[in-house]
Amino acid sequence: MIDFTIWHGLLLLGVGLVAGVINTLAGGGSNLTLPALMVMGMPAEIANATNRVGIFLQCLTGALGFKKHGQLDIEDVVPILWPTMVGGLFGAVAASYAPSWIIKYLLLGAMLTMAGLILIKPSVVAAEPGTQAKKVRQTPAAKWSLALSGFYGGFVQAGVGFILVAALAGSLRYDLVRANALKLVCTLAFTSIALVIFIVRDQVLWLPGSVLAVGYIIGAHYAVKFAIKAAPTTLKWFLFAMTLVGCIAALWF
Repeated sequence: MIDFTIWHGLLLLGVGLVAGVINTLAGGGSNLTLPALMVMGMPAEIANATNRVGIFLQCLTGALGFKKHGQLDIEDVVPILWPTMVGGLFGAVAASYAPSWIIKYLLLGAMLTMAGLILIKPSVVAAEPGTQAKKVRQTPAAKWSLALSGFYGGFVQAGVGFILVAALAGSLRYDLVRANALKLVCTLAFTSIALVIFIVRDQVLWLPGSVLAVGYIIGAHYAVKFAIKAAPTTLKWFLFAMTLVGCIAALWF
């Protein structure tokens, strides 16, 4: 049991707010929240489980916010979710057998590839607003890219938001706003399953998790408002900056 003080609460509220913005617009916010939870004395597995409370509520807040502004394509959710979830299942199984060092290099490789694509061929991951998105059933290659994204999410989890954005914007040609909206729905599905497991195993510390979640929710709320109004170029460079942060985090940890 950790000694939870008001200073811990303020730290988690602030870090959660920043992470909520980062996760809603790009990905990698857990690079901030997990160390904050561990600084409080939580073991890594407890911090990971506790963090999922905030991620769940942040994804729910962000997805509903995008839906309110007409940027969440509801009819595309199920066709996008099923290959992603199947891939996630296989990724989770693979992760249970793989040596831990692979995770670090898979994360680093994914982040470097994403950053390179944004610099060299930005159209691959950032379709222009108004571009007609393709349907999954009309794009067989999209099923594979979504399944690979799910596999990565099940295997690593960290940085999965970047990979989902690349799959949604690259293969299905969603602009970054709509890609981020669907990314949140996919992450919500992943997180729901993980959170149930963590709750059953009694690994969630509810007080710090709830305080962190408040920050996540506030950050997601304002990030949606920003995403709706921001220029596509601004969102693209924010995504690029966060991939570089992901690279540094992969090297550091």
